[in-house]
Amino acid sequence: MPQSNTKPNTTRQWICVIALACAAFIFNTTEFIPVALLSDIGRSFTMSPTQVGLMLTIYAWVVALLSLPMMLLTKNIERRFLLTVLFGVFIVSHVLSYFAWSFSVLVVSRIGIAIAHALFWSITASLAIRVAPKGKEFQALGLLSTGTAMAMVLGIPFGRMIGEAYGWRNSFALIAVVATVVCLILAKTLPLLPSVNSGSISSLKSLIKRPSLMLIFALTVIVISAQFTAYSYIEPFTLTVAEFSSSQTTTLLLIYGGAGFIGSYLFGKFAPQFPRLTIPLFTCGLAISMALLLPLSHHVLGLNGLSILWGVSIIGFSLALQAKCLNLAADATDVAMAIFSGLYNVGIGGGALLGGVVAANIGLNGIGWVGASIACVGFILTLYLVNRHDFLSQAIR
Repeated sequence: MPQSNTKPNTTRQWICVIALACAAFIFNTTEFIPVALLSDIGRSFTMSPTQVGLMLTIYAWVVALLSLPMMLLTKNIERRFLLTVLFGVFIVSHVLSYFAWSFSVLVVSRIGIAIAHALFWSITASLAIRVAPKGKEFQALGLLSTGTAMAMVLGIPFGRMIGEAYGWRNSFALIAVVATVVCLILAKTLPLLPSVNSGSISSLKSLIKRPSLMLIFALTVIVISAQFTAYSYIEPFTLTVAEFSSSQTTTLLLIYGGAGFIGSYLFGKFAPQFPRLTIPLFTCGLAISMALLLPLSHHVLGLNGLSILWGVSIIGFSLALQAKCLNLAADATDVAMAIFSGLYNVGIGGGALLGGVVAANIGLNGIGWVGASIACVGFILTLYLVNRHDFLSQAIR
């Protein structure tokens, strides 16, 4: 009898983790899919890709501003119910994106999605750890990261293909349909999850006194700003500077995303064994990738090969920082992840804005150099971070 009770419970736990990973896939797909559709959306509203790119900054900064306040406002709400509500907002906002009759309406719909996004990423990493079978916390985070990687492997390239074949609006409509299915699965399989270790406003005083955690937050802003200075405009870059065809651009995005699986695997396998090496190595990989973006732009094989390094590095970097954030703030996970998610999106928005400025004033051929320069600053900071005495002071619990 004990065995028959254990197996179904364990199976259900993994179903919950997989469903959360699917949710991560959806939320990452919708955040980044405009990157692959900038040109198409721009043509719909008679705008340039750099003008449409402002939508990325608005989305990211809404997430940044609301992540912590939304988490604190909902800190006592049961988590399964909260996930269901935020999915409702997410789905309705995508329906509005589909019907958007002007760019302003599209931006409003994206703000609605960003509100749901802010809350989702504030609570999901800690929920994945809670519902995972005992001793499988790192594997749960790995599955969550697989959802992120699949968003780049399948979500963004397929979104681009659907947008090209049937119009960009149908890309958003498909996301709404898939989100509805995942929401129903989560509502059915998740147990009641009272809020625990979410922290409160008073937790901020404690977190501020943790130097390594503060460095993680600073590093998040710096390196993600570098990443999105270049990545936000990779589609127009490949079409105009590299002179790739539309199909070659889609292939590049597929390769970049596929490399995310490699990054996820490398993190899961080596991060526990080499905790001081992962963050600097992945940061260095990002800097090299962006520095070589222009020199390899007219070599199809070279740029595709570079996208593997780039994809591995960004997934590995994001996972390493998320895990370390949870590691250093195990007593206030939701507050810490709300701050992390908010700052991550400060980086996305700042990078997209800076990339737009660079593209408008220097040209798209400058986005890689600028991104690489910022990433080098981040790399120097990682060397200081991992040699601090408090870097390995706590563990996920």
